[in-house]
Amino acid sequence: MELILKYFPDLTETQINQFEALEGLYKDWNAKINVVSRKDIDELYLRHVLHSLAIAKVIQFKDNSSILDVGTGGGFPGVPLAILFPNCKFHLVDSINKKLKVINAVSEAIELTNVKTTHSRVEAIDETFDFIVSRAVTAMPEFTKWVKGKIAKHQKNDIKNGILYLKGGDLTEELKQYTNVKAFLLSDYFEEEFFETKKVIYLPLKHK
Repeated sequence: MELILKYFPDLTETQINQFEALEGLYKDWNAKINVVSRKDIDELYLRHVLHSLAIAKVIQFKDNSSILDVGTGGGFPGVPLAILFPNCKFHLVDSINKKLKVINAVSEAIELTNVKTTHSRVEAIDETFDFIVSRAVTAMPEFTKWVKGKIAKHQKNDIKNGILYLKGGDLTEELKQYTNVKAFLLSDYFEEEFFETKKVIYLPLKHK
């Protein structure tokens, strides 16, 4: 938890309590339904919570922004972002229903009211959103196909609506077809070794 306060010192008391509660809740649920790998659960704040919050170093979502989290798994990056941005709406989608059960239980326990979950493939979601977030569920060309037509045209944030994708490693080949993509190095924001090769990939979507 000290790690979160180190990089996000201006949290409200409610947010601090919500973040603090995550460790116990996820450990408890992980014993029943494996949503976080065994080795990662002990480093939940570093590998999952802070990693998710890296998106908030790239953009401060304006109130009433809508964000779709694709392949959310145990609720990352959606749940930490929903805590940080209580006035935004988060829609978390996954094709594995038992993982959503964990998210719903965690959200209820910490009184997180701005999270909605749907058991579905993302292609079946018939809505548009300001931003689509995800953590490395597939290569970007495949991902952009999945979310085609799901980004709202109306802009309300400081950067254009689009995809914010958490990914690591050398992405030169994967991203070469995009002329407007931007990679933010997480090592510019966080000093921990874990973030050395990790990035937020921002792809503003052009509207045909």
